Amino acid sequence: MEPMKSTMTRPLDHITVVSLEHAIAAPFCTRQLADLGARVIKVERPGGGDFARDYDERAQGMASHFVWVNRSKESLALDLKQPEALAVLRELLASADVLVQNLAPGAAARMGLSYDALCAQYPRLIVCDISGYGSDGPYRDKKAYDLLIQSEAGYLSVTGTPEEPCKSGNSIADIAAGMYAYTSVLAALMQRDKTGQGSRIDVSMLESLGEWMGFPMYYAYGGAEPPPRSAASHATIYPYGPFLAGDGGTVMLGLQNEREWKLFCDMVLLQPALAADPRFDSSARRNEHRGELRELILSVFGTLTAAQVIARLDEARIANARMNTMAGVWEHPQLQARGRLQQVQSPQGPIAALLPPGAHSSFDYRMDPIPGVGEHTDAILRALGRSDEQVAALRAKGAI
Repeated sequence: MEPMKSTMTRPLDHITVVSLEHAIAAPFCTRQLADLGARVIKVERPGGGDFARDYDERAQGMASHFVWVNRSKESLALDLKQPEALAVLRELLASADVLVQNLAPGAAARMGLSYDALCAQYPRLIVCDISGYGSDGPYRDKKAYDLLIQSEAGYLSVTGTPEEPCKSGNSIADIAAGMYAYTSVLAALMQRDKTGQGSRIDVSMLESLGEWMGFPMYYAYGGAEPPPRSAASHATIYPYGPFLAGDGGTVMLGLQNEREWKLFCDMVLLQPALAADPRFDSSARRNEHRGELRELILSVFGTLTAAQVIARLDEARIANARMNTMAGVWEHPQLQARGRLQQVQSPQGPIAALLPPGAHSSFDYRMDPIPGVGEHTDAILRALGRSDEQVAALRAKGAI
């Protein structure tokens, strides 16, 4: 019997996170903490807020990046250059468990918000610093945007076509850093349960994406040739990649062994004799003669629709996929069947949202609204004991 779930009890319900965040890496980290129940107080500039709010207007008039990584948070507007606003932040830290920040290098320290400056006063506080290159070393102060880190980490050198490198279609370096910050905070909370002490976490985008580059790095170990850029095809296995069908649809497929190659010839190409053709009778020879094999495959696929090609591949139990569009992902029958799409509230009304990966039997993820800039400022200040007059005075100064 499956245990009864309660949306009122989540793993991080007792945790408060204060975040000085913008763009993607830190907000992605803290949104995932919020997914698990943490209270996340997002500190934003009065007026404009997180500059990622202005990247575009594609999500019902809101920025696509912002909508993705900022649900389930409270927005507190503070101008941290003003002492009164900084005092509010320090009051919040007195009861917070985690401080996350991805400000410009050195900015948090200049405001007295480094771990070294805070740990004596708040010994249980976990401080997570996210930056492009880390807190020391010769690259510490370099500006670090996602594309630049993709370049420095070698990602661009192995991604794209032989003629031209291509960046990832999403913010992969930011995502990597956000993921490692998220898991590092979880580890630090577990460690604090053992020791009673907070700690500092130093996460860099370069080191995060560098970890994900482990395969090409070892492939090129000791000065060996790196994997060639091969667009959406596999660098050394063929057929493995995209193939065009007669209706203009693209089918992705991958063969892993000789058994699958024989099935592919028998049941997909309907040319059983091709399996023993000396040009194609081993993985190495298929790779060597990929141009000739490609023409043979396309000559068959060109007489079929993408759906018909996939039906043959499925019958032969050969791995395949459609090359989906973004609209196709939103409507994906597997996501629909598993109930992975929900709605969250936002300043522009309800909007669709994917549930986080990993379905838990004991709790439901938190899927609360995306906040407007400073939406929770007054409530947070009143909870700290500020009167209406004091709040009004702070607003008159532009501190909130």
